[in-house]
Amino acid sequence: MSQTSVSGLSSGAFMAGQFEIAHSKDIVGAGIVAGGPYACAESAAARLFPYWFTGVAQNAVQAAQSCMKTTLGEPDPEKLLARAKELAEDGEIDPLSGLATHNVYLYSGDKDSTVSRPVVEAAKRFYELAGVPQGNLSYIEGDGGHAFITEEGGAACGLSETPFVSDCDYDQARAILGWIYGPLTPANAKPEGEFIVFEQAEFTESGEGLADEGVVYVPPSCRQTPGCRIHVALHGCQQSRARVGGTFIEDTGYAELADTNRLIILFPQIASSAVNPQGCWDWWGYTGLDYLGKDAPQISALWKMVQRLAEPPAQAEAEPGQE
Repeated sequence: MSQTSVSGLSSGAFMAGQFEIAHSKDIVGAGIVAGGPYACAESAAARLFPYWFTGVAQNAVQAAQSCMKTTLGEPDPEKLLARAKELAEDGEIDPLSGLATHNVYLYSGDKDSTVSRPVVEAAKRFYELAGVPQGNLSYIEGDGGHAFITEEGGAACGLSETPFVSDCDYDQARAILGWIYGPLTPANAKPEGEFIVFEQAEFTESGEGLADEGVVYVPPSCRQTPGCRIHVALHGCQQSRARVGGTFIEDTGYAELADTNRLIILFPQIASSAVNPQGCWDWWGYTGLDYLGKDAPQISALWKMVQRLAEPPAQAEAEPGQE
């Protein structure tokens, strides 16, 4: 598990940061595409009056107006770092000193009108203040709207619409994995491993937002020889398997790179619901106001999946959820 990493788009990017920082001693890096700093949506009102109905409503306003748009002001990285230190001191997340060895990639699309550029810049500043060395940070302003960017495949470059994967002649999967792990072997022309659908129920409880099924991609080499690295790839809002089919899972380029670089790619899935109609990861508290630490429902579920994948073959019965 010491070579585990995470990436995500939009709500997946916010969750990627939460997951990375909660488990910073065991994770080596993150890819943040159109996402903001840790704890960005947690409002002062929700902390002062921690009642779910009012707290999550206040957080939702802050998420929309300070962590996507900046109508109510830009995120304050120094205040957010203070909050992270407080959570670390309480043992709810790992000590922030673990971030000193992380490699972090951040991306802001030139035509992204969903998550504004100052928000992504605030995420970069948060990491700097939290102790990630400048040389370990890659911040890119490039082509595209609110989408995961590919070398080929997906919608036209610059669009911010379903399936939120855009062809801008840029291999973002390679950029992320290469920044986190170092130089990569060239990708396969097409995946040679298996996209395995598994039941997520054993890793979560009802009401915690996960869909019934997730997907994990396992290259042939990882079946034959244990010890592959694990990368968790988190879809954005309106980008789950139920919404866009296999586009985020199969067309982003992760699998082709996994084959040649001994990587298992985990694609967990979020379900739409009355409290989360767009199928977003929980970065504002819809599963409960304690959503930032290791014991938060979705962070805990993700970590259990990683733990299962990291078990030696003699201990692991199968991939997550596989019988």
